[in-house]
Amino acid sequence: MKKCAFFLILIIFAYNICLTGCSVFSGSSGSSTDEWNGPDEDYLAQLSEQVDDTAEPQGEQKRVGVAMPTKTSERWINDGMNIKAKLETLGYEVDLQYADDDIDLQVSQIESMIRNEVNCLVIASIDSTRLTGVLAQAREAGIAVIAYDRLLMDTDAVSYYATFDNKAVGTLIGTYIADKMKLAEASQAGKSYTIEFFMGSPDDNNAVFLYNGIMEVLKPYLKDGTLVCRSGKTDFDETCILRWSEDTAEEICTELINEYYPEGDLDIACSAFDGFAYGILKAWNKQHFPEGKRPLITGQDAEKPAIRDIAEHKMDMTIYKDTRVLASKCVTMVQALLENGEPEINDTTQYNNNVLTVPSYLCEPVVIDADNFEDILIGGGYYTKEQLFD
Repeated sequence: MKKCAFFLILIIFAYNICLTGCSVFSGSSGSSTDEWNGPDEDYLAQLSEQVDDTAEPQGEQKRVGVAMPTKTSERWINDGMNIKAKLETLGYEVDLQYADDDIDLQVSQIESMIRNEVNCLVIASIDSTRLTGVLAQAREAGIAVIAYDRLLMDTDAVSYYATFDNKAVGTLIGTYIADKMKLAEASQAGKSYTIEFFMGSPDDNNAVFLYNGIMEVLKPYLKDGTLVCRSGKTDFDETCILRWSEDTAEEICTELINEYYPEGDLDIACSAFDGFAYGILKAWNKQHFPEGKRPLITGQDAEKPAIRDIAEHKMDMTIYKDTRVLASKCVTMVQALLENGEPEINDTTQYNNNVLTVPSYLCEPVVIDADNFEDILIGGGYYTKEQLFD
């Protein structure tokens, strides 16, 4: 008899027990704190989709260590719980740990997983360059390593990488700005708009890909004067925000307003993350500019507070990355590695970690705005209407 149904029942029972004990603190969110009640039964019924539940683990139960960076962002809690649920559905034992954005703690957690002889590690790093030592330990112990969403840098210990197409995320943000502001027409008419950039963490390799995607679209408009950045800060090193910090984004935006936009004439806040958008809104609202006068604001991750802000026209767009899909792809990689299969990949060229080019699977990001969030997010079962607005 297959073990799948048995473990699925256990998962549902466990979630029901802890239903009131789990909460999402969208620390990247300045808008609200939401209680996370775990996936509902319909969602759990879909957990084994895209996972080969006909290939049961061989021999004794195998163990998987899952290292997530933080609980301060809604998406990482969802990622971790999705991966854990899917792996347990297949009969694997899972050690899921969150490191609270503490690099030393994440190293310690991974070391503990290695000592406990996990068969595979799934790691979403805090700082992708600071795990080389512990990854060497994993390699010496013969433990397969999958980089999850953030590429593990400067190591030969990583086997595969599961992520979204990070350059495409940036391209979508840049294209949204170009289309919304009609930059091509503005360029021909000699019209200009002001813009400032809030880019991702310098210790996250994805942030550079995202920045490059944005600039591929917007750089021509900066060059011809259609877009004007009064601060002059357009390079990645000048616009990156360590640890994707909402508070830092708020501080930067406040300084930019005071020095360059005291009249509230910033047209575009090009933000790489929903958390930055919350910080930008906080800084903007403190200035008491006339109602309705705000810049176009972008984001990434489709967090619940961001969707509420979009629905209320406080923010313009975000990038939806269906973590259910990413978790499923990661789980199929784990399963293939542990059951002598071949993981599915669709990119073998983009992601070089300074030691090797890591075979990768890239999931597709989607633009979300006021026109489509209901159809895509609610209609697609990612959120319920009650989760968003009650």
